[in-house]
Amino acid sequence: MTVININEIMTHLLPGQTIAGLDLGTKTIGIAISDMGLTVSNPRPVLQRKKFTEDAHRLIKIFDHENVGVIVIGLPLNMNGSSGSRVQATRAFVSNMKAYTKIPFVFWDERLSTIAAERSLLEMNVSRIKRARRIDSAAAAFILQGALNRIENLHS
Repeated sequence: MTVININEIMTHLLPGQTIAGLDLGTKTIGIAISDMGLTVSNPRPVLQRKKFTEDAHRLIKIFDHENVGVIVIGLPLNMNGSSGSRVQATRAFVSNMKAYTKIPFVFWDERLSTIAAERSLLEMNVSRIKRARRIDSAAAAFILQGALNRIENLHS
C-alpha cells in the first residue's frame, strides 16, 4: 500500500476496478464506492468503528467485494489549511492499513464535506434521525465525487 497523488489514480486502476471513498470519523467510517465508469459516487452503509484490526478486516472485505483499486480518504484539514489532530489520526490510519492491503490511498481535502452532505440530505427532506445514520457515508460520497470530478477533468 502506498499513498499516491490524484493525478496517478488511472495508472493504478485495472479495467473494471472501482474507487472507494472514506470519511474517517472517531466513531464511524463513511464509505462510498464509484461506479465502474468512475463517474458516480454511491454511498454505502456506515461502519461503526471498533478496534482497528476489526475495522481493517471489514474494510478489506468491502474493498474485495467492490473490486476497489484505489481508496480516496478525506483529509480533515482545518479551514486555514493547517493540520490538526484529525489529520494526524487519518494519516496514522492509512499508515496502519499498510499491513492489510496493497491498495493505494489518495488523500483528499475534505473541508466542508460534511456540511455539503448534510445540506444535500436536507434538500432531499431526509429526517434528522436518518440524516444522523447516513451523514458519514454521504460525506464519503461527496469526497469521492470530488475526486471523480477531478479525475474526469484531468483526462478530458
